[in-house]
Amino acid sequence: MKFNIKDVARKAGVSISTVSRVINNSKPVKPKTKDKVLDAIEELGYRPNAIARSLKIKHTQSIGIMTPDIANQFYPEVVRGIEDVANMYEYTIFLCNTDLNEEKELQYFAELEEKQIDGLIFMGNHVSEELRNEMISSDIPVVLIGGKAADLPSVTINNEKAAKEAVEFLLNRGHHRVGVITGKMKDPMMGQARLKGYRRAMEEKGMQVQEELIVEGGYRYKSGYEGAKTLMALPEPPTAVFVCSDEMAIGASRAILEDGFKIPEDVAIMGFDNVDISGKVYPSLSTIGQPMYEMGAIAMRLLTKILQHESIGASDVVLDYEVIEREST
Repeated sequence: MKFNIKDVARKAGVSISTVSRVINNSKPVKPKTKDKVLDAIEELGYRPNAIARSLKIKHTQSIGIMTPDIANQFYPEVVRGIEDVANMYEYTIFLCNTDLNEEKELQYFAELEEKQIDGLIFMGNHVSEELRNEMISSDIPVVLIGGKAADLPSVTINNEKAAKEAVEFLLNRGHHRVGVITGKMKDPMMGQARLKGYRRAMEEKGMQVQEELIVEGGYRYKSGYEGAKTLMALPEPPTAVFVCSDEMAIGASRAILEDGFKIPEDVAIMGFDNVDISGKVYPSLSTIGQPMYEMGAIAMRLLTKILQHESIGASDVVLDYEVIEREST
């Protein structure tokens, strides 16, 4: 039998408005009365209608998360950070996988807006102009992870600086011919910024940047594998490769070993992210460590501050990273 709020009020011997105050925590209720209401709710198994409740209290206690590729090991760790903080503040999350497709991003945003989410965390390195305009014109607070867009708060690392340090790490170990497998070039953060860091490191060390040593990747294992095959087929292959994500770097390592080269004796490999598997493969992967869990947790905390009208200080949060040396270098 399905019970409603009237049944709870009758069971507890209180008014319907008192039950509503307990459920919504909208006004103080005497502890003894509150206990009676909670006991009645538990005994009857009453569950409030979330949609009707949200219309009355003007919020749904729900957060949307848009991620470009949940299969990429970087994003689940970020989502875990978001979820842990969301649970602390009793928010439910809706997770949407966009596949880096701008049409899907717009579609999901419209659907989340229709569900009356309280806020949105967008993970990705590029926000299209159309999506940015939709975000700004809506009443939904948005926090970005990994990317930047005018008027929207964000949580990132300095991708260009981190990439520069990764390449300098290889150059300082005597490598003069360093290849790079980039992210997608339409992405200003993982693609363009990390390639810019590569170029800066080479130029500041007096090395000529050779375009044949630059291969565009797509973040996944296959693109790293294919990118390394291209580099190692050159008449003069690189002695080191900087790969702009760990998943691609693992694919690149497989290709290099298949071609009969040894890692790191013949070719050193440097990744980016420090996903869990990077320390478990053989040879273990040197990489740039991003604080993935912290990025998610901080973004969610930033969003809660916005929702609760608290001061957030700097709207663009730039976190630290670290260079992690393992067997691949």
